[in-house]
Amino acid sequence: MNNYYVVDKSLLPESFGRVIEARKLLNNGKVKNVSEAVKIVGISRASYYKYKDFVYEAENSTHRKAVISFLLNHKSGILSEVLNGISKTNANVLTINQNIPINNMANVVISLDINHMNISVDEMLDKIRNLKDTSKVRLITIE
Repeated sequence: MNNYYVVDKSLLPESFGRVIEARKLLNNGKVKNVSEAVKIVGISRASYYKYKDFVYEAENSTHRKAVISFLLNHKSGILSEVLNGISKTNANVLTINQNIPINNMANVVISLDINHMNISVDEMLDKIRNLKDTSKVRLITIE
């Protein structure tokens, strides 16, 4: 199980904030690649890749969102089972992107409105992980 903390940025290494800045530059299309982004914010590519999937900016917002990714075995009803589980948490599915199955596995990315969830994101991810035909369940980003 993952543990998350909300920590004042003054207590964290400066590189964490720079990783977030680099990710914003990439997401906003202001730069074309990671090399350009890290050069602008003043960190190494190694620092960026080390922390990019673990450091996020918490915003004071009433519209919290999360993006999750996982693999599904190519069996009928599995995605429906995942969606039913998500529905029981009171999360609202915003988008679903499922690629065609290759080697009987399909990659799925789901974005969620998590404002009204009745469990933590970690607990929801664990529930998805515990479903028989899912694997590589991971939180991509949260805001």
